Amino acid sequence: MNSLNIVIAGVGGQGTILASRVLAQAALNAGLNAKTSETIGMAQREGSVQSHVRIGDVDLGPVIGIGQADILIGFEPAEALRACGLVKPGGFGLVNSHPILPVTVALGSAAYPLERILDFLSAQPFPVGLLNAFETAVAVGNIKTINAVMLGALAGSGRLPLNKEMIKEVLLELVPEQFREINERAFEIGSKVLEEAS
Repeated sequence: MNSLNIVIAGVGGQGTILASRVLAQAALNAGLNAKTSETIGMAQREGSVQSHVRIGDVDLGPVIGIGQADILIGFEPAEALRACGLVKPGGFGLVNSHPILPVTVALGSAAYPLERILDFLSAQPFPVGLLNAFETAVAVGNIKTINAVMLGALAGSGRLPLNKEMIKEVLLELVPEQFREINERAFEIGSKVLEEAS
């Protein structure tokens, strides 16, 4: 393989950086080269966060350029929308359809046009799978497992050079012991979401 470029877009507190580290470490464990980089908005909690994961050629820089991403993982719809330009035609998107409303929306001074955002995401020149990872995480029993749901869905998509078990193993190594069981359940449910949708 030459390279696989993955962009993870979300907001602070959703576990996007942990997700990027899980993917990079799973790739390293599989004997592949991997690099990550992050950009974090001014407010770490609920600020814009974007992580780049590059798996493959050793001479790649850590940042993915416009039209170079093979996969977009959107933890939040508006943040996924902002990152769409990084994805190449024929790439793949996986987006959590549940929004996190900015303070300006919560205060009533701005709008969050969710339906328009989801329509725009669905009209990209690459397929986009939509799932409500928030609802799944709530059903599992902890909203902080959204990243496990999203990683499971990505692992179940068959678009990675890594098998599901490799990714799950690293996830469970990186989360605190008391949260391993619930993260494993979230990951397993997430891995079946796209199958059930199709």
